[in-house]
Amino acid sequence: HDTLFVHRDTPEDNLEVKFKFTDENLKRVDAILACYPEGHKRGAMIPILDLAQRQHGWLPISAMHEVANILKLPKMRVYEVATFYTMFIRKPAGKYRIGVCGTTPCWLCGSDDIFNVIKKKLNIEIGETTADKKFSLYEVECLGACANAPMIQINDDYYEDLTAADMEEIIDKLQRDEKPAPGP
Repeated sequence: HDTLFVHRDTPEDNLEVKFKFTDENLKRVDAILACYPEGHKRGAMIPILDLAQRQHGWLPISAMHEVANILKLPKMRVYEVATFYTMFIRKPAGKYRIGVCGTTPCWLCGSDDIFNVIKKKLNIEIGETTADKKFSLYEVECLGACANAPMIQINDDYYEDLTAADMEEIIDKLQRDEKPAPGP
């Protein structure tokens, strides 16, 4: 299964789909680059990829190429980073991107139950987006709150110490476009 590591052109993600940073985001790119000394600009790759994803909603191949051009790097170097980290979403995603930690501490504390609630309630599988484009479900690597497992990330918010009932309540609120209180 090569979906994480190989680019396959799709109607929404191919080199014909153009990506350019907005003027405002180009200023942000310059500010990010200013944090890195000469000869070490490639260290700005992750924050600039994140900015591209925030602008576009996900990270198309054309955005990766734009980042490579800005950093004066081979396109493959940027592609390697973008495909390595689960934080980068490489196909159109829903308004609410739900990332469930599937690593050992969360799994031992019930992340499978969390996955099952989400899959049943939204009628999607891992890697899918609901038909209304409201939710996408992902399995992600460690989110760094192992003491509060199981946990999920929805967009930029963390939800910790979850039970199946908590997850149902979170989804119910999001379906009404209400923001559940993040945290443990």
